[in-house]
Amino acid sequence: MSGTTTAQRGWQLAARSGYVTSGVLHVLIGVLAVRVALGSGGGHADQSGALATIARTPFGAIVLWASFVAFVALGTWQAAVALRKQPTSQGSGTGDRVQAAFRAVLYLALAVTSLSFALGSGRSSSKQTSDATQSLMSAPGGRILVGVVGVAVAVGGVVYAVKGLRRTFLEDLHGLPPGPAGAWSRRLGVVGYVAKGIALAIVGVLFVVAAAKHDPDKATGLDGALRTLRDAPAGTWLLVAAGAGFVAYGLYSFVRARYGRL
Repeated sequence: MSGTTTAQRGWQLAARSGYVTSGVLHVLIGVLAVRVALGSGGGHADQSGALATIARTPFGAIVLWASFVAFVALGTWQAAVALRKQPTSQGSGTGDRVQAAFRAVLYLALAVTSLSFALGSGRSSSKQTSDATQSLMSAPGGRILVGVVGVAVAVGGVVYAVKGLRRTFLEDLHGLPPGPAGAWSRRLGVVGYVAKGIALAIVGVLFVVAAAKHDPDKATGLDGALRTLRDAPAGTWLLVAAGAGFVAYGLYSFVRARYGRL
């Protein structure tokens, strides 16, 4: 019995380290977005760009392999929550399990991406998204499927933004740091969720545009969404604000690693 408890604790620790890794990636995405906005960097402001940045550091390979393990642990933990019928700290309703399943897919996808960069075969998320969209469009009813994916992602973005504005993300925590740190954690969560929600909504709209125009190159993922934001009126400042929002979400992820419910 004690061995099982120890294994569970180890799994929890590995899963929480996934939130830490996610936080690092979001901070890097935010920094890359600001660099794109200011014209001082040509990297991709998305997960692939963040992982490529890590890969270029002296201990990049070690960090990437650790990221792979952390995301696998967090993804499988979320999958277990999604499949579990009895109540958990994350809830027991159908909606809770659907959200857990979505998070499981997200974190396992990040695990695969981390592994590809650890093995030296990583490539732009925008290119991967465009290629996947092209393959989907070539299937029967593919344009409709791409449009449905776009609507789903856009709705997910709205849900993220509302979660930030209504502060319901606090339900994912079992507490907050005491004093001013707790107040700052709430602010970081609000700003981070709203910024990420807006970015995801733009990603979804780009998928819908790709379906409507039968142009898979329009579906460019997060990097394309942020560059679209840059090209809008006052786009430079909007993209700087979005980058700051992703940094805020990354910092909030560190809080979630410590206080998040599993």
